[in-house]
Amino acid sequence: MNTALPLVVDDRTVRSALPFLDIEASLRSMFRALAAEQAVQPPQTLTLLPDGAGDFITYLGALAGEKVFGAKLSPYLVTSGKPIVTAWTSLMSMETGAPLMLCDAGLLTTERTAATTALAVAELARADATHLALIGSGPVALAHLRHAAPLRGWRSVRVFSPELAGDENKRAAVRAAHDSAQVCESAEACVRDADVVMLCTSSGSPVLMPQWLTKPALVTSISTNVANAHEIPPAWLPDLDVYCDYAKTTPAGAGEMKLAQQRHGWSPDHIKGDLPALVSGACEKPSFDRPVLFRSIGLGLEDLAVADALYRHLLEKQSLQ
Repeated sequence: MNTALPLVVDDRTVRSALPFLDIEASLRSMFRALAAEQAVQPPQTLTLLPDGAGDFITYLGALAGEKVFGAKLSPYLVTSGKPIVTAWTSLMSMETGAPLMLCDAGLLTTERTAATTALAVAELARADATHLALIGSGPVALAHLRHAAPLRGWRSVRVFSPELAGDENKRAAVRAAHDSAQVCESAEACVRDADVVMLCTSSGSPVLMPQWLTKPALVTSISTNVANAHEIPPAWLPDLDVYCDYAKTTPAGAGEMKLAQQRHGWSPDHIKGDLPALVSGACEKPSFDRPVLFRSIGLGLEDLAVADALYRHLLEKQSLQ
C-alpha cells in the first residue's frame, strides 16, 4: 500500500483489513441514507470496447454523510484464453474533489455482494426459518454462506454445485464456510423443504425451477457478466413477491426482469420493496402466501460504502503507527 494520498490499496492489504470491517453495518447505514435521500445511486453503465475486445461496467454513487463520491470500474477483457475480470474503486472527496483512495475491489465486491444478500435475508426471511439452501460453490457463494450463517437458527444447510462432484478440496471449502453444510447431488434435492434458497452462480440461464420448491421460500439471486443473465425463469416473476436492492435501477439491469417485461406481462410496478425501504421500515414484509424473490445487481453505493469503511480503517491504522 502506498501511504501518500491518494492511497493505492492492493489485494493483499484489502485481505488483511477485511476482519476489521463491519460490512453489514456499513451497508445498512448506506441504505438508510439512500432512503433519506442522503445518497445518490445512478444506473450502472455498460461500455463496449472496440473490436469485440470486451466491456466494462461503471458503478457510480455519492454518500453525503461520509462526504465521498466515486466509481468502481469492472472490466471484462477478452483474451485468447480465459477472460480477464478485475475491479477497482476510486474514492473521491466531496469537500475537495481530490482522490482519496484507489483500491483493488475484487475481494470487496465478493464481500459486499454476500453482505447485501445477508441484509435481505435478515429483513425478509421468516423469523422461524430453519432450512438454508445454497446453489453455487465459488468464492461469492462461500461468502454468502459465511454471511448468512448467523442470521437464523439453521437446522440444515445444504449446498449444490456441479463442481463439487468428486472434488474433495472444494467440498472441504464448503465445510470450512459452514461446518454443518451438507453437499447434495442435485439442485432439486438441495432446495427441497428450504426456507431460504441463495442462488450464487455465474449461470446465464435458470438454475432453479419453480416446481422444486415444496413450500413458499425466500429466493435470492445475484448478477453475472452474461448478457441478460437470470438464475430463475423469467416467466416465474408474476407468481412471486419481488424485492430488490434498489427499485429505481435494478429492473433495467436484471436479466429476468427485463425478459419478464418483454415476454410475460410483468412490470417493475409489481416490486414490493427494496433495501432502502426495508431497512427504513417503509414497506411491508412478505406474507409467504407465495414464494419471494430478492434480486440484487450490485450498486455503486455498496462499493463506495465498503471502500469508505476500508479507507477510514487504513487512516486509523496509519495514525496509530
